Amino acid sequence: MSASPLPFPIHVCGIEELEGHCATGVSHVLSILDPDRAEPEAFGSFGEHARLELRFHDIIQSQADHVVPEGEHVAAILDFGRGLAAERTARLLVHCHVGISRSTAAMSLILAQARPELPAEEVLQGILAIREKTWPNLRMLELGDAMLGRGGTLPRAAAAIYRHQLAIRPHLAEVMRKAGRGREVDAAEALT
Repeated sequence: MSASPLPFPIHVCGIEELEGHCATGVSHVLSILDPDRAEPEAFGSFGEHARLELRFHDIIQSQADHVVPEGEHVAAILDFGRGLAAERTARLLVHCHVGISRSTAAMSLILAQARPELPAEEVLQGILAIREKTWPNLRMLELGDAMLGRGGTLPRAAAAIYRHQLAIRPHLAEVMRKAGRGREVDAAEALT
């Protein structure tokens, strides 16, 4: 990619990194937390900002006692993103617990919506450029891809990101399979 695909500055982090973003002047925060997690104390140090808080687990299929990402969650992310695209001075911070999966999936969907002319591969590579540890939640991408009418291109592009991460961190294959996210690993392995 020669030019940045980002329509506005986007930052991503995990909960432990939030304090480092207090002084960055973010205007909008997309906060994705587990349903039983307390609100991070760091938000008391942030300046004025618009914030969307969503609560669901980082899973890609239904599990007992867990909240799976659903269409209403993804629709709320896209609605929040539409509002951002209309503001020229927007600075977005997206966070989840670790800043790797739910947050990067949300960022991918916001970028894909704001820049519909970008191929899915460029969308995902743009997110990888922002957050090297990217492993976007496949279920969120599948739901958002359908809502955006992208014909399955975002989940297919994510497979290349998973493959990239597995090449660097091969142990993730077992970790993700044990977490019930084997479809993501399978997608990566299908590319090899």
